[in-house]
Amino acid sequence: MGTPIIEIKDLRKVYRIGSEKVVALNSINLTIEKGECCCLLGTSGSGKSTLLNMMAGLEKPTKGTVAIRGELVNAMSEKKLARFRQDYLGFIFQSYNLLPSLSALENVSLPLTFKGISRRVREKRASKLLEAVGLGTRIKHKPSQMSGGQQQRVGIARAFAANPEIIFADEPTGNLDTKTTIEVMELMKNLARQKNQTLVIVTHDLEIASYADRIVRIRDGNIEGIEVKHMNESVGVVK
Repeated sequence: MGTPIIEIKDLRKVYRIGSEKVVALNSINLTIEKGECCCLLGTSGSGKSTLLNMMAGLEKPTKGTVAIRGELVNAMSEKKLARFRQDYLGFIFQSYNLLPSLSALENVSLPLTFKGISRRVREKRASKLLEAVGLGTRIKHKPSQMSGGQQQRVGIARAFAANPEIIFADEPTGNLDTKTTIEVMELMKNLARQKNQTLVIVTHDLEIASYADRIVRIRDGNIEGIEVKHMNESVGVVK
């Protein structure tokens, strides 16, 4: 076993809707190791996206803790959280979330602007990443001039631009066809492997889950089972 980079203890999230209580997460305990590709697998409404949001500090738990790199994310102020995300976290979204007025190069280099990195260095790193994701000839193209698969590649390059220790990907291939999905998954995994970055993927798709080192099955706010993968072969299921 390696070193846990994410530690979740007794995590519970209850939403109040009118006079009703809806339990989204029910006492979740989980550790994710540095350099691991971990998949949170479940159907819509299972609680997997809520769990991802808790890890990223986008939502506060009702009870329990989330620690990243030994720091309690749930106890951070908004200001500290913003800085923490900037320093350590990258995000890949299903809907790409690119700025339509910016070119691929500008979209990818944007996270580096907030770090005070010079324009020359920003653009060099961004163009290198765009080449790595197969978009070296499209660095000046705007999102409207690119296909969904190309836009998602820009989104991936942007997530990796600041060399985050952890990348959270929420249904990253939800809008893509099968061929592009395979390319995008290979790409994300290879980029993360190169720098021993931790990749946490949320999906409902078993094929996407097959790329992970570990599949955490989530159902009705609980961890139903954990499947450990090794060299794409399943080596056991822990209930």
